[in-house]
Amino acid sequence: MELFRIEKTCPDTGARAGLLTTPHGSISTPVFMPLATQGSVKALAPDDLSAIRARILLGNTYHLYLRPGIEVIKRLGGLHRFMAWEGPLLTDSGGFQVFSLGPLRRVNDEGVLFRSHIDGSEHFLTPELAIEIQEGLGADIIMVLDECPPYSENARLISEAMHRTHVWAERCLGRHHRRDQALFGIVQGGTSIPLRKESAEYLVSLDFPGYAIGGLSVGEPKDLMYLVARETAGLLPLDKPRYLMGVASPEDLVECISCGMDMFDCALPTRIARNGALFTRHGRANIHNSRFKTQDRSVDPDCDCYTCRTFSAAYLHHLFKCEELLAYRLATIHNLTFILRLMEEMRRAIIEGSFLKFKESFLANYKPAASHHFTVLSPSAKL
Repeated sequence: MELFRIEKTCPDTGARAGLLTTPHGSISTPVFMPLATQGSVKALAPDDLSAIRARILLGNTYHLYLRPGIEVIKRLGGLHRFMAWEGPLLTDSGGFQVFSLGPLRRVNDEGVLFRSHIDGSEHFLTPELAIEIQEGLGADIIMVLDECPPYSENARLISEAMHRTHVWAERCLGRHHRRDQALFGIVQGGTSIPLRKESAEYLVSLDFPGYAIGGLSVGEPKDLMYLVARETAGLLPLDKPRYLMGVASPEDLVECISCGMDMFDCALPTRIARNGALFTRHGRANIHNSRFKTQDRSVDPDCDCYTCRTFSAAYLHHLFKCEELLAYRLATIHNLTFILRLMEEMRRAIIEGSFLKFKESFLANYKPAASHHFTVLSPSAKL
């Protein structure tokens, strides 16, 4: 089965439209993957996700390993059956969450010793165990265990993390046996272009089915993130999917698709939805704002999601003021619909040969939020 096929490229940028084929269905790219961190996308049911045309979800190895435990999920038929999701799934290795534990973890070349943020119990995560867990979960795409350092100018620490990631990638390949899963390598190297080049060359030599770019959107300036993403994309095989981890701001998605990225994930759309921040074509709208108290139309008149078709901004404002649980579901439906439709529009523009025009128009009208990066501070913060 061919994993990935490019259908069209934009000659003016690096943007690509492709088709990613998995045992649980095909996915048109570029694609955004909502986070089902603990086996669910917060506030939504699988039917909600199907209705907004979500194509693939992302589950988290760290959280599912700790709770309910891999044996429970295996006994109940794997992660797809456990969460009643029939479409494709990707699981990350849990490395990002482990490395965000700070003083609760210790790393060496063998793996990472960490204490659970839930009950303080001690665990030792190795590359082999990360693969064993993900094989048990049964996702369509799984990730190697990597070391994701924070944004830093300490070249020695960035280089050490990169080389450890390379060693762990080989060990993951040696442990991976399921042929119905695609194992992706993860390029590290911080914001150093020479280190990114070294990392990409090494991982490409191992011939992974796909490649992720880790260690970005962790606090570095946006322009630097775009530069590193573009340079790294150019170092990866043209015929394999490229996954930029942890990116979801609309302006970042537009820029990074222009850099040649195919896959994205982040908790940003769902997290800010629960805080009352709703995406529109002009930027985020804060539903708590008093101007929405009597607005008898939707927050975003350009949106056709269930929330905007059915409810006024005044009603959403009321729900959030009362802290009604429905508020979080309706806001999450809207934000994910906005992001998923944006991806569809960019794909269509690539195929029709109008992506550069689309990009220029979108960025001219969209006002980014003042906080320019979603920085994860703890394992639970990325839910």
